[in-house]
Amino acid sequence: MATAGVTKNAASTRGALRGDPKGHWRSYLASKGLKTTQQREAIVDAFLRISGHVGLEDLLSSARRKYPRVGLATVYRTVKLLEEAGIAAARHFGPGQTLYEISEGRAHHDHLICDTCGFIIEFESNEIEKLQDSAARRLGFNVLRHRHELFGLCEKSRGIPGGACPGEAAGHRGRA
Repeated sequence: MATAGVTKNAASTRGALRGDPKGHWRSYLASKGLKTTQQREAIVDAFLRISGHVGLEDLLSSARRKYPRVGLATVYRTVKLLEEAGIAAARHFGPGQTLYEISEGRAHHDHLICDTCGFIIEFESNEIEKLQDSAARRLGFNVLRHRHELFGLCEKSRGIPGGACPGEAAGHRGRA
């Protein structure tokens, strides 16, 4: 997964994010001379409540529960500001599937993505990390960041009799 939009300024404030992301958000807006609006706050609150990945449409739906007139453009601009502040990270899981996750205070993780239903499973593997580091050293390469995404099919999508789709078990809507 690619970390997008984290600026040097945002990277220098990582510690502030872990304890108080809303405080960091407000400080970031103030440093840019931007206002804290009720619509932006509804979007930020919805984003900070997520666990995992969220799309712009889902954030829009959540924000509209509180402010029915919030538009997709406002959601997009707010998420871009969250990226610039180092609070959000864009993840590109295929054509037209950009999702966002909280970027700070979380352990590094990789992804398994079902090509049929679109469900995303996060996982951590010390063995994979060690192999990547070893390969990079052997080739004289200094890794600054990386993303590891495995695309495949869940059991149900593979047609395994009685096979499960983790997305269905978790109440995931899948792809439209």
